[in-house]
Amino acid sequence: MRDFVPHTSQPAHAPGNHPAIAEEKVGILLANLGTPDGYDYWSMRRYLGEFLSDQRVIDYPRWKWQPLLQLIILSKRPFTSGAAYKSIWDEERGESPLMTITRRQSAKIAKAMSERFGDRVMVDFCMRYGNPSTASRVDRMVENGCRKILFFPLYPQYAGATTATANDAFFRALMTQKWQPAARTVPAYCDSPAYIEALAQSVERAYGALDTRPDLLVVSYHGMPQRYLMQGDPYHCQCRKTTRLLMERLGWEPTQLTTTFQSVFGPEEWLRPYTVEEVARVARDEGKRNIAVIAPAFAADCIETLEEIREEIRESFEQAGGENFTYIPCLNDDDAHIEALSGVIADNLRGWVE
Repeated sequence: MRDFVPHTSQPAHAPGNHPAIAEEKVGILLANLGTPDGYDYWSMRRYLGEFLSDQRVIDYPRWKWQPLLQLIILSKRPFTSGAAYKSIWDEERGESPLMTITRRQSAKIAKAMSERFGDRVMVDFCMRYGNPSTASRVDRMVENGCRKILFFPLYPQYAGATTATANDAFFRALMTQKWQPAARTVPAYCDSPAYIEALAQSVERAYGALDTRPDLLVVSYHGMPQRYLMQGDPYHCQCRKTTRLLMERLGWEPTQLTTTFQSVFGPEEWLRPYTVEEVARVARDEGKRNIAVIAPAFAADCIETLEEIREEIRESFEQAGGENFTYIPCLNDDDAHIEALSGVIADNLRGWVE
């Protein structure tokens, strides 16, 4: 992301000692989950400590959860998580793929917004956990004259543990501002026609490149405790809706794809079926030897797709008798995805900038 140099001037009719004020802009702040600064023990511990201390992610009482987290989980998990990150780490850039992809998305969206709105907007990105932090990017936008900020969590489906906690961090950052900008947040966009179209195109491209057509498309979403659904979180319903809209756009029958949930954590029941179990079941019990997996809840490839799906879930399928496993990458900075995201942004900027 390029450095922004604000154009500043003194307000009209202001006394000579009045501080200069940056030219007014509208900020567009993209937000993704986050990434550790490195895969070493202490980098992983800092990142996991921040992530797993978020009560929207783990909502157990602090007095019960924090001793377990600090004394046991954060003593062991940084080693295993660090090894997983090391397997996907970009050593040349010194960062995870999520950071690289989010930066590219931001740059392409900035270009699209500049072409549409000129220099009246400023685009940047932040991470809910790790760096660049939400607070640092809000500070930067305010310093550069953003009197209005559109905050865009890059989660197509709303969940308290993703969209809401990203918004929480944004709202907390606003609390520190002397001159607080007007603010909007972008809602879930799981039913955006352009987003569904981008997903469908990615499936069609992947299938078109294969010699053997998959018997089944596994549409895998990040999991959440079943309890959250019963408490009113709409995530499960929006995931199911995404799969249905994708199926309708592709013109497929319901038997050609299935919805599953991955990344189960802890002892309680999570949304089912679990991806890692379902891919084994369809290979073992239904004789499906060729499958493809897509992960529509992730706007960018990350540890859950590049390591969990391509390694753990693939292994589960192959050990149960599966033969051909195809992972369809996230939409990342694909042009159709950038167009879809830019359209969502433009819709949410109405009344602020035309």
